[in-house]
Amino acid sequence: MNQRSIKEVLFWKKKRKALILAHNYQIPGIQDVADFVGDSLELSQRAAISKEQLIIFCGVHFMAESAAILSPDKKILIPDLNAGCSLAASITAKELRKWKHRYPKAIVVTYVNTSAEVKAESDYCCTSTNAVSIVNSLPGKKQILFVPDMFLGDYVAKMTGRKNMIIYPGECHVHAKVRTQDVLKKLAAYPKAEFLIHPECGCVSNCLHSLSCGELPKDKAHILSTGGMVAYSKKSSSEEFVIATETGILYRLGKLNPEKEFIAVRDDMICQFMKMITLPKLLNTLKNLVYEVKVPKEIADRARIPIERMLSLSK
Repeated sequence: MNQRSIKEVLFWKKKRKALILAHNYQIPGIQDVADFVGDSLELSQRAAISKEQLIIFCGVHFMAESAAILSPDKKILIPDLNAGCSLAASITAKELRKWKHRYPKAIVVTYVNTSAEVKAESDYCCTSTNAVSIVNSLPGKKQILFVPDMFLGDYVAKMTGRKNMIIYPGECHVHAKVRTQDVLKKLAAYPKAEFLIHPECGCVSNCLHSLSCGELPKDKAHILSTGGMVAYSKKSSSEEFVIATETGILYRLGKLNPEKEFIAVRDDMICQFMKMITLPKLLNTLKNLVYEVKVPKEIADRARIPIERMLSLSK
């Protein structure tokens, strides 16, 4: 790790009076210089309550957009404008409008891992943590159009028991890799480990079945968001954990729990978009104040409504 780069980043952060936010999947150097590390919505909420007017968002583009929506009077910069998201790119506002036309009476519940334009076409937003409770809070007779993650949507449908959910066929290319055999093979190698899996994973439905039939022990397997993984690993007395999500979180988990071991269910669960944010790019953003993420007011005002509805239901 380049200590000189870290010192320069910290110098310019102080000089610019900036707040640096980093997602759990960012590289170690970025996590180390950040003021806060967390999941996407948590970071956007941090930006909104911070006293700093300059926010450097080390994550992918839709996350910086969410920060801009919740902090319209602040400057939101991202170190690389090309840091996108395969899941967010799987649906556009135009495609969502087509689906809404096909299902005109459906309530649109949209995962936060989407663009501002897609959020603006939605009735409610949700996170992987609160998706089940958001859907449960809606009238049972109403159709739900859930976008865009099909694995999270399938998980929500099974957990809520709803038969009237229409699920958009989008996916995260990283989480889609995970298969049940990956899980069973890794747990066989680490029989004492607890298993923490993100609900975006491609095998989450099979894992639910494995839990119900006893193939996976219920007391050792947990379906959690990245924030949930951080919280659970802190309180658990276990010393080993098999983790099914993007590998960047292993650094944070290990840093917070140095006495515990964290093992990736697959070593290739790496998001190339998250890894586009580097210390030199962060330094360039701080020095030159480049790559501002702006959301047009009309879009931001409409996108804020489903986010606020979600937050009001999550209290």
